Amino acid sequence: EGMAPPQRILFPPEKICMAWQHRRRAGAGLLNAGNTCFLNAVLQCLTYAPPLANYLLSREHSQACQQRGFCVMCAMEAHVNRVLRSSHSAVLPLAVLRVFSSIGEHFQLGRQEDAHDFFCCTVNAMQRACLSAGTNLDMASQSTTIVHQIFGGFLRSRVTCFSCKAISDSYEAFLDVPLDIKAASSLTAALQDFVTPEYLDGENCYKCSKCDKNVAASKRFTVHRAPKVLTVCLKRFDCFTGGKISK
Repeated sequence: EGMAPPQRILFPPEKICMAWQHRRRAGAGLLNAGNTCFLNAVLQCLTYAPPLANYLLSREHSQACQQRGFCVMCAMEAHVNRVLRSSHSAVLPLAVLRVFSSIGEHFQLGRQEDAHDFFCCTVNAMQRACLSAGTNLDMASQSTTIVHQIFGGFLRSRVTCFSCKAISDSYEAFLDVPLDIKAASSLTAALQDFVTPEYLDGENCYKCSKCDKNVAASKRFTVHRAPKVLTVCLKRFDCFTGGKISK
């Protein structure tokens, strides 16, 4: 595929089940502990992602976890099991609130935070927890955790030289895709804009290693390897007006 294969498989891909393994009624809702609506929104999305919920409900992680102190995977496992097995109509997400500041040092309880920022910090912390037992892992091996196999993928950046037609590819792991929506009428249109080639010319020309000179070129991002659950971030902040793009 243009990428080196992983040296180690950290979680067998065949064990990931995209459908609910057991039919369940909706779990308990989440109470607001004071400006925690952003946290509750993210937790609900993660709780009802079947492949992640199936894994956390199995308690497989905590049974093998060797981390001392903070482990966000153990916290998420406790949260999901409590919510989906609770007989209450709503509960406080105590397991996550207890480790809130450890998920992101800049987070403060009682203060409104950005939901996307909290999502990224939580998923990245989950990914780090899955990597805690491994050392000196190559990028491909790091992508074989349960978390990255569910939410992660790889972007390919391809630059094509207009002079010699040489192609240069690079790959980058991702856990979400940020999309400009200012000119897009739908999510499909925003995704199409994301993969539309960008032309490099003039002051923004490309230094071709084969031509050994500055040349005009095209640069295009594509999703080289898609995640099982794609997370998109709609970029609603207008950097020119400082306002919010509402659509």
